[in-house]
Amino acid sequence: MYDPAQLRTFLAVAQTLSFTRAARRLGVRQSTVSQHVRRLEDAAGRQLFVRDTHRVDLTVDGEAMLGFARTILAAHERAAAFFTGTRLRGRLRFGVSEDFVLTRLPEILESFRRDHPEVELELTVELSGTLHQRLAAGRLDLVLAKRRAGDTHGELVWQDTLAWIGAPQLRIDPDRPVPLILFPPPGITRARALEVLEEHGRPWRVACTSTSLSGLIAAAHARLGVMAHSRGLIPPGLAPVPARAGLPELGGVDFVLSHGRRRDGAHEAADALASAILAGGNRLIPALGNIGTAVMGENDLGVPAQTGRSPVRGPERRRCDSPPRASS
Repeated sequence: MYDPAQLRTFLAVAQTLSFTRAARRLGVRQSTVSQHVRRLEDAAGRQLFVRDTHRVDLTVDGEAMLGFARTILAAHERAAAFFTGTRLRGRLRFGVSEDFVLTRLPEILESFRRDHPEVELELTVELSGTLHQRLAAGRLDLVLAKRRAGDTHGELVWQDTLAWIGAPQLRIDPDRPVPLILFPPPGITRARALEVLEEHGRPWRVACTSTSLSGLIAAAHARLGVMAHSRGLIPPGLAPVPARAGLPELGGVDFVLSHGRRRDGAHEAADALASAILAGGNRLIPALGNIGTAVMGENDLGVPAQTGRSPVRGPERRRCDSPPRASS
């Protein structure tokens, strides 16, 4: 009843909320994307998107179709693999950024391992900048991470905005340096936070540095300072800094899939995992009920942080209370 090609197109539009970006991701014309969506809506007898010249949004029926589309496509791929007799094998080195520690990515990886038991999946959780360096050096086969502003490499999974976040009770003194909670270099959010503060002449100091997201969250809950973070992935118990704090806008961020050099046996497994992530991309963003959405100073959430350690290679490093830094 539902064409797999149309379902893949539907998922691409749902994840990017753009017919143009969906067409770019799928490598087809925008008219083809529109045609696929129209035919799927005809088959379902429901409108799946509300769209005008400025924006695209899912309808209630479109939200329902997300789960069905993922299930149908997963079943289709398992059946195709079974009857064609093709079984993926080999070692797949997959790198994922710290941003996804608290998302449902493990469910996608578990499903991939179940469907492809002979693939040796080797997972590395690291900073986005470090992952891209390892990918370029040929030490990873596939990376899911942020990309720097202005970069065009990688396949877009979704776009988000960066926000200043912290404990709801934290107050930012406009007459003192901004206390920052940061990943170490080459963290992309670190670079962006320092860049915008320097551009706006706002003094700052490093209150805490940690290689793990869990360490940063703990520091934020302790009210040591603020951190730059994806608005769609705000950890429980933390909240956006209110506009009255006067912190400059951080801009947008892209989350992308990037492929490494082709290796025998690895590229097919990398392609299969990339397809699984793109098909389940909406599951990477936590449900609204799990995201800290209160505004600091206006609501006391009192929700404990989820601070389970991520499988980061090497010991965690944390440094707190550095001296103030002028913005000159």
